[in-house]
Amino acid sequence: MKRYVLATLLCLTPLPAFAQDSGGDTAPPPPFKVSGSVALVSDYRFRGVSQSDKQIALQGGITVTHESGLYASTWASNLAGWGTFGGANLELDLVGGYKHALGGGTIDVGLTWYMYPGGADLTDFAEPYVKVSGTLGPATLLAGVAYAPKQKALGNFSNTAESRGQSQDNLYLWGDGSAGIPGTPVTAKAHLGYSKGNPGLGPNGTSVAPTGSYWDWLLGVDYVVGPVTLGVAYVDTDISRAKSAYLLPNFSSTKNGSSIAGSKVVFSISAAF
Repeated sequence: MKRYVLATLLCLTPLPAFAQDSGGDTAPPPPFKVSGSVALVSDYRFRGVSQSDKQIALQGGITVTHESGLYASTWASNLAGWGTFGGANLELDLVGGYKHALGGGTIDVGLTWYMYPGGADLTDFAEPYVKVSGTLGPATLLAGVAYAPKQKALGNFSNTAESRGQSQDNLYLWGDGSAGIPGTPVTAKAHLGYSKGNPGLGPNGTSVAPTGSYWDWLLGVDYVVGPVTLGVAYVDTDISRAKSAYLLPNFSSTKNGSSIAGSKVVFSISAAF
């Protein structure tokens, strides 16, 4: 879930403005801006599927933005269960991109490199993305597409030498929306996404769309208290038990065998700097 929140924040952060010529001695803003965030979530859900075996995850990231619109960032989270993807207990994302004002909104084009330090071979993969964001009345809206081209880390699992080296691609389409509730520090938020990719686990458990294709969604609210944001959200997918059964035990919680793609209420506490 936190990934959705962070992706939305990155897209909606305005570009640094040039200083106005007021005739005074006000110094222009620096060409680079550094920002970051840290969060604690009750379950790390990536596109609706738990990457932390339904357990707590500590997450954080930092972004460096140039006045031109170019930016680079890194983001990390602990993992557990199926989300370890071959043995790692950490996900480290490296992101680079460019944001530019477009009409009344913003277009954001970039690439995310997903890494799992300490994990097995054939787990890291790259995923380019395009996001467009803007406002409609009191609502802030975002639409995005992420396409991971064919890579061995996203291939179907097979024990045969002929097919083990095959590669697959993955498509993810999503939309986010948020709106402040007048007179309160509360913001309502929503997310809808669609994944389409390899129908099965990859060579080391990696799969962005393990059942081939599915929908995920989120409904929640954020409550701002000073620099801290408290969040609660209902997260779910349309992955049925029948679809996930053939991926067991990889696709189940190690605690009780329940599906890691089932519905859950996720709590979060985060701070930006």
